Amino acid sequence: MAALSSIPSSISCASSISKKRTVITNATKPTKFINMSSDMKADDKITATISSQNNVGTIPITLQPCSPDTATATAKLYAVLEAVADRVEMHANIGEQRHNWNSLLLNSINMMTLTATAMAGLSAAAHAPVLSLKVSSAALFAAAAGMMAVVNKLQPSQLAEEQRNATRLFKQLHEEIQTALILRDLVTETDVENAMERVLSLDRAYPLPLIGVMLEKFPAELEAAVWWPPLSKSENGGWCEEEMREIVRVLREKDKQDYLKLGNAALKLNKMLAVLGPVFAGAAAVGSALSDSSSAVGALAVAIAVGGGALATIVNSVEHGGQVGMVVEMYRNCAGCFQNMEESIESAIGEKGVDSSENGELMEMKVSLKLGRSLSQLKDLASSRQHGTAIDEFASKLL
Repeated sequence: MAALSSIPSSISCASSISKKRTVITNATKPTKFINMSSDMKADDKITATISSQNNVGTIPITLQPCSPDTATATAKLYAVLEAVADRVEMHANIGEQRHNWNSLLLNSINMMTLTATAMAGLSAAAHAPVLSLKVSSAALFAAAAGMMAVVNKLQPSQLAEEQRNATRLFKQLHEEIQTALILRDLVTETDVENAMERVLSLDRAYPLPLIGVMLEKFPAELEAAVWWPPLSKSENGGWCEEEMREIVRVLREKDKQDYLKLGNAALKLNKMLAVLGPVFAGAAAVGSALSDSSSAVGALAVAIAVGGGALATIVNSVEHGGQVGMVVEMYRNCAGCFQNMEESIESAIGEKGVDSSENGELMEMKVSLKLGRSLSQLKDLASSRQHGTAIDEFASKLL
C-alpha cells in the first residue's frame, strides 16, 4: 500500500474533481485508475478504490467546496476569456477587410489616373479639342485626387497591420487566461482585475473605429506602441540583477532606438508621399481642363495633365502598393515589443522575495526565447557589457 501514500486526503475545490486525476505511481507494477464522478455534493465523503496487480486499497477523500468568492471570480474570468475570444475574431475579420480596402482602393485610384491621363493625351492629339474627353479626364483626375487625400489620411495598410498585431496579442492573452484557469485551483478578484486591465489596454492601443479614436497616422515623431497596463515596481532586486539590467540597456540603446529611427524615416517618406499624390492628381485635373493643342498655354496644360497623372499613379503605387503605412506600424510595434521586455524585466528584478534559483532561471529562459538567443549567448552579451567591451550587435536575433 505504499503507493497510496501519495494521494492527497482532501481536494481544494469540488469542481476540480471532474478535471484532474490523482496520479499514483508504483515502483514495479502498473496501477489502474478509477475516475471519480463530479455528480455529488460538495460536503459528501467518497471512497476511491485503487487497485494494482498485487494490492487493492480504499481511501476516503473529503471534498471541500469552493468559496462563493472563488466561484464568482472564476465565473468572471471565464467571462473575460469569452470577451477576449470575441475580440480575436473581430480584429481578424476587420484586419482582413482593411487589407482588402488597401488593395481595392490602390487599384481603383491607379486605374482612374491612368484612364484620365490617356484621355488627356487623346484629347490633345486630336485636331480640335474634344470637350467630352477633357471633361471626363478632369473629372477622373479630380475624383482620384479626392480619393487619394482620404486614403492617405486613413492609411489602410497601417490599419490592417494594427489589426494583425491586435489579433496576435489578444490570442496571446487568451492562451494566458486559459493557462491560469487550468493551473490555478483558486482564482481571485486580482486575477480578474489584471485580465480586465490588459483587455482595456489592448483596446486603447489598437482601436477599431476610424472616427474619433483612430491612432494618429502622421505624428510629429514615432513612438513605441504600448499595449500593456503600467507594471508595478518595487525595490530590493535579487537574481542575476546586474546581468539582466545590462540586457535592458542593450534593448533600450540599440534595438528600440534602431527601430524608432527606421520608423521615423518611413514616417517622413509616408508624409511626403501622402502630400505629393493628391497634389499631382489635382494639378493633372487643372491641366486637363485647360488643355488645348492650338496654343502654347494649352500645350503646357496638356503636358501637366499627362505628366501629373503619371506621377500621381507612381506616387500612389509606391505609397499604398508598397504599404509604407504598414512598415511604419511594424516598426512602431517592434519598438513596443522591446519596451515591453524592458519594463517586464525591470519589474521582475525589482520584486521582493524573488526566488533567485527558480524565478530567475525562468525569467532568463523567457527573455532568451523572446530574443532568439541561447542562455549562454544571453550571458555572454551581458558579461561583455558589464566588462565595458564595445559590442556592435543587437540584443534580439529575431526582429
